[in-house]
Amino acid sequence: MSRQIFFWSVTSALAGFIFGFDTVVISGAEQKIQALWGLSAGTHGIATASALYGTVVGALLGGWPTDRFGRRRTLLGIGILYIVSAVWSALATDVYSFIIARLIGGLGIGISTVAAPLYISEIAPPRYRGRLAGMFQFNIVFGIVIAYLSNALLAGAGQSAWRWMLGVAALPSILYTLCCLVIPESPRWLLGVGDHKAGVAVLKLIEPNASDEKIAAQAEAILAGSAEKASAERFWSSSLRVPILLAFFVAFFNQLSGINAILYFAPRIFEMTGLGTQAALLQSVGIGITNLIFTLVGLWLIDRLGRRTLLYLGSYGYIISLGLVAWAFFTAIYSIVPICIFAFIAAHAIGQGTVIWVLISEIFPNKHRAVGQALGSFTHWIFAALLTSFFPKVVTTFAPGYVFLFFCFMMVLQLIWVRAMVIETKGVPLEQLHERLGVA
Repeated sequence: MSRQIFFWSVTSALAGFIFGFDTVVISGAEQKIQALWGLSAGTHGIATASALYGTVVGALLGGWPTDRFGRRRTLLGIGILYIVSAVWSALATDVYSFIIARLIGGLGIGISTVAAPLYISEIAPPRYRGRLAGMFQFNIVFGIVIAYLSNALLAGAGQSAWRWMLGVAALPSILYTLCCLVIPESPRWLLGVGDHKAGVAVLKLIEPNASDEKIAAQAEAILAGSAEKASAERFWSSSLRVPILLAFFVAFFNQLSGINAILYFAPRIFEMTGLGTQAALLQSVGIGITNLIFTLVGLWLIDRLGRRTLLYLGSYGYIISLGLVAWAFFTAIYSIVPICIFAFIAAHAIGQGTVIWVLISEIFPNKHRAVGQALGSFTHWIFAALLTSFFPKVVTTFAPGYVFLFFCFMMVLQLIWVRAMVIETKGVPLEQLHERLGVA
């Protein structure tokens, strides 16, 4: 793998770092914001969750600019949204301007989950595609850890500490935007819009040692995948039924594992076991570190064992860890809950966490890849929002054991789905993969 492909992929994946950082950084500012502007509980909730609302909209609409203006310009636009959001959030003088600023950042996050994995998938050589596209997820997790660290370091910056916490996101956003200025456009997008010369030039950059005949054959294969039947076919059609179902269910099961509930409400879950507040917060930091370490393991494995195998491993890990947490709450043997939660995070990081954005970016034909990525991303964010909104109410209405037993049951369904429907995509050129799926 050439250094330039690695740099292009890291640049695109950096959108994920800012995504993770921006999502979590609000945790250090939300109490100060509520006190500063005297917000009611309802308004405070809207202000805190405003980025999430923008994310849902960005995910829904992200396929349009990615197809209309190209992958590179969309990635560049995401950087501008990030910069505007960070600076505006830090300088906001009232809650309404703050909400608008956070919505803008959320739009960037939503669009990034469409454009960034898609771009990496389209420039990556097949044998490295999994680990390169998976860097987007690693950067999300890394951004979360750095956000916690940044908040801790800036907490003593006085009354304006919250402004610094939010504004510091402008620094990686500027770096990301500058890097986007020097990456090339996706060759598949260029060939798809008829710019054959530029598309072939980028293919040569990707494989500088390949012969002209090999490059020409690659270009013809890409054009064949974008032409005639694929171009004329509507997205919502029977020929795309398999990739549509794969994209929906990988995103659906990702959230129905309970991952967002556990990430967002970890201190509350740990406190249910009798841990004190401080100990619960320390355990939550452990979740972030565990997530980061096992995401790295997942990246190392994804092009070795394959996507389907990692989903199997993750499913078994989910079922065992969630089943034990449910049992612990039913029997009041709470001492095993922290280690089981860490095992759950490890299973997620190796399995679904690493695979989701890679798989969605691979399974759609060139003509429909952006819309397909948007479908998977939108599904992910809708269920993330619903789960995050209802979990506090559900966990107080029902015994925690039943809640974790429900998540465990959903992962049994995921295991059945993986066995029945998921195909292996490891090392397969995108156009050949689409033939296997019956959509080329």
